[in-house]
Amino acid sequence: MSDHIDAPLARLKRPLLYVMSFVYIVAGVLHFVAPKVYARIIPPQLPRPLMLVYLSGIVEIVLGIGVLLRRTRRRSAWGLIALLLAVFPANVYMATNEMIPESVPGQARGIARIALWARLPFQGVLILWAWWYTRVTPENAK
Repeated sequence: MSDHIDAPLARLKRPLLYVMSFVYIVAGVLHFVAPKVYARIIPPQLPRPLMLVYLSGIVEIVLGIGVLLRRTRRRSAWGLIALLLAVFPANVYMATNEMIPESVPGQARGIARIALWARLPFQGVLILWAWWYTRVTPENAK
């Protein structure tokens, strides 16, 4: 990001770090709370969906905590980028197969369908958000 954009965003960088960490930790915990919901969206070509759900949940929790620690922030942010790229096929599978949760009422199914497709470019936003913390700065330098 350029300096003229970084200046106003610099004030938000630390609070957004906490938000990002919280989001990944909660998402990781949800993998253990409702594993079948996540297993359902894993493309059928991948083996052992439940194991992959638990593994990705652990990874999300570990990386969510890792971005909070100055020593591991950059590596954890790169790990989040890798994780987002790794789960992208599941998001594509969800959208192309219209995997709308059964709990969504009939009148909201159209919106849910749109949300499945909107989630795909949103992955890019999440990747950029994590990338922001890969940059060497005084606060995350070793």
